[in-house]
Amino acid sequence: MTIELTSRDKAVLISVGHATVDTDLQTEEYVGRSTAGPGAGGRSVFFTDGKRRVRLSIRNDSPLHIRKEKDGVVIERNGEILAEGSLEPVGFHCPKQAYITVSEQCTYHCAFCPVPRLNGPVKSPERVLSMIDQVYLSGDLHAISLTGGVTETPEKELDRMTALVEDLVREYDVPIGVSVYPTSGSSDLLYAAGAHEVKFNVETMDRDLFSRYCPDLKLDQVIKELKHAAPLFGKNRVSSNMIIGLGESDETVLSGVETLAAIGVIPVLRAISVNPDYPLPGAARPTAERLHHLALSSKKILGAHGLSPLHSRTMCLPCTGCDLIPDLDL
Repeated sequence: MTIELTSRDKAVLISVGHATVDTDLQTEEYVGRSTAGPGAGGRSVFFTDGKRRVRLSIRNDSPLHIRKEKDGVVIERNGEILAEGSLEPVGFHCPKQAYITVSEQCTYHCAFCPVPRLNGPVKSPERVLSMIDQVYLSGDLHAISLTGGVTETPEKELDRMTALVEDLVREYDVPIGVSVYPTSGSSDLLYAAGAHEVKFNVETMDRDLFSRYCPDLKLDQVIKELKHAAPLFGKNRVSSNMIIGLGESDETVLSGVETLAAIGVIPVLRAISVNPDYPLPGAARPTAERLHHLALSSKKILGAHGLSPLHSRTMCLPCTGCDLIPDLDL
């Protein structure tokens, strides 16, 4: 009998966040490298049992282990098999999407994000199109998602993204999602360019923590643009990452979920990635029990506002790899 990856099991895997992976499974087809957000610079794999998906970073000191088993793979801990399934081809950043970090640089210095330290490249439009073509030619391109840091100013980053979206709309008949740090008018310009969905990240709804971890950003600006984007793009087409594990309370998280859902935005509850080389005082990976509780509570709030990730088509919500997603995982 196949061991199913239940929502509670997935919560356990997310709470750990990483696994050792047999060397013969670490092929180019299955191993991806994150270039955005707190997990930037790390390598990871996507595991699925056919119903649920989870993304785990590759770490040699992890208590979880992924190994071959017959025609698939298993995830085990202390010799106990937790789930049976397979690894998924990663494409670019996540299965079935070309999810591309256009600018691997950022002038802002959010404490949990290593992107400014890594100082990666800024991809040309030609490079982005080439990467998308690779996924398209594989026959597994269901969506295009674009994200990035702020190399100079949010306005210049927005100009770069809108020009890219205009090019991509002409080339591909798939939904396009964009995640940027928003300025006034971001939603209007991205919508006019042809973007299908947007994601503007609040990071945390705890204002004290926001000021501490994101000193260069303005939470009210993000919320203002989310509020404008929701009716413009339509129901279930606007989302926002909310990091869990910075020291916030459950009450603050769920109050934030209510605030965002009330304006038509779907929050993505993202467990903090703490790089062992760059510790964050006060931050810790959330427990499986906490993740499951917050996801169930979020599902109820979203339902009360007529929202569901089932209808979202780009970026993190349909991927589900890093998060417990209401209506998809539980």
